[in-house]
Amino acid sequence: MRLLPPELYSEIERSMPLACVDFVPVRRASNRVAEIGLILRDSPFGRVWCHLGGRILRGETIAGAIRRHATDTLGDVVVELPADPQPDYVYQWFPPDDTPADAPPHGVDPRKHAIGLSFVVTLSGAVTPRNEAHEFGYFAVGDLPTPLWPGTEGLLQRMLPHSR
Repeated sequence: MRLLPPELYSEIERSMPLACVDFVPVRRASNRVAEIGLILRDSPFGRVWCHLGGRILRGETIAGAIRRHATDTLGDVVVELPADPQPDYVYQWFPPDDTPADAPPHGVDPRKHAIGLSFVVTLSGAVTPRNEAHEFGYFAVGDLPTPLWPGTEGLLQRMLPHSR
């Protein structure tokens, strides 16, 4: 996988949507989602809680991108995924100054327009928050922490019914 020079990546980020994976680790009880895993990170909105994820690199599979972001952010964890995972939801993220008038429910990201292939996943292994994650925690579905990245709660509401 080849990384782009920062100035070129910034230009691309300003010019076109980026393909990303978004994922939420969950714990189940009685075969239902009981807890949602979120990270606390710095963002353009200050320090906020949010789901995990990031862009898919050229030559990288969706499963590979999820695993890479999980280990980069949470350490030596294993993400349970099928060989060809299919998203639980597709969610868009728009910069506030570039949001179309007819945009469906979406998240806010002042840095870029992203198309998030969104997944509900199960983790195993010891979680050790690192890099962008200051903390990681599991939270009851009805008791999410604040503040949340703008759009994260909407994403969770849309993707969790598909995983039950």
